Amino acid sequence: MKKTLALLGAASVLLAMTGTDAGAQQTLAQVKQRGALNCQVGLPTPGFYALSADGKWSGLDVDMCRAVAAAIFDDPDKVRYQSVTSAVRFTSLANGESDMLSRTTTWTAVRDTQLGLEFVGVNFYDGQGFLVPKASGIKSARELDGATVCVLTGTTTELNLADYFRANNMRLQAVTNENVNVLVETYLGGGCDAYTNDKSGLAARRSAFPNPNDHVILPETISKEPLGPVVRHGDQNWGDIVRWVLMGLIEAEELGVNSKNLDEMLKSDNPNIKRLLGVEGNIGQGMGLTNDFMVRVIRHLGNYGELYERHVGASTPVGIPREESLNALWTKGGLMYAMPFR
Repeated sequence: MKKTLALLGAASVLLAMTGTDAGAQQTLAQVKQRGALNCQVGLPTPGFYALSADGKWSGLDVDMCRAVAAAIFDDPDKVRYQSVTSAVRFTSLANGESDMLSRTTTWTAVRDTQLGLEFVGVNFYDGQGFLVPKASGIKSARELDGATVCVLTGTTTELNLADYFRANNMRLQAVTNENVNVLVETYLGGGCDAYTNDKSGLAARRSAFPNPNDHVILPETISKEPLGPVVRHGDQNWGDIVRWVLMGLIEAEELGVNSKNLDEMLKSDNPNIKRLLGVEGNIGQGMGLTNDFMVRVIRHLGNYGELYERHVGASTPVGIPREESLNALWTKGGLMYAMPFR
């Protein structure tokens, strides 16, 4: 039954995609004509895509949307945000409702090859874990044999959970829902013994709990979760734009270019900085952008490190230290690595 439902889901995405292939070739032109980027985020989550009381979105993934808008319009606010559940996110992208998706989505083989989607890079390296009440006394995921675990349906998280319990000969009672807010309420109400998600998501959700210190994230990491922005197959130029905005954010940090020293760096003799900022070369023009598209992005938003520390860094309520983590620059022991601007 699960295999049948998965095949039906994939078929629906492919069906939606077939009607948009021709239109996908003109995504940049459509965005410009519309005057705004349609960017899909998830249901409000602290640090990644948070929604304030006055209706303003913010977060690491939101800033990826804003960065693309800044590259195109020189205005990061020209974004129309779409917030849908995980169960329908890919269909909304494939049928043209969204121009891009930026919502802690894991890059997998099936998604990249069978759903008409294209992952353009990784903006956060993560792994799945478990959150439990401190009062439970549970210290390890191996102590969850027979436990009820809240998990978001229609996600790799659900599949990883089943795999982990099966591989370790543990009994599982999964409590599923497509709405993360319902799952969190269920967990806080005692409806499940543990809540599983990417560890960044666990930290983000815990930061908004009434008593965050009453809950602990267990030490085990049971999966690889490379998270990044997604576009539709069929428009290589649009994929290039989103990809090289992401690469530019990472490259800027590596080269020491940030929102505070940008004007000074525009005078630099470093050829790598000159190409990044469009002082030399025509990288932007080759994608239908201005050659200084990364100047626009950095001036409005900063580099990748500035985005990270602003939304999910150690000094924020989410509190995910970056130093010596996978999300540190490759020059500092992490995996954050930009392809060369040349």
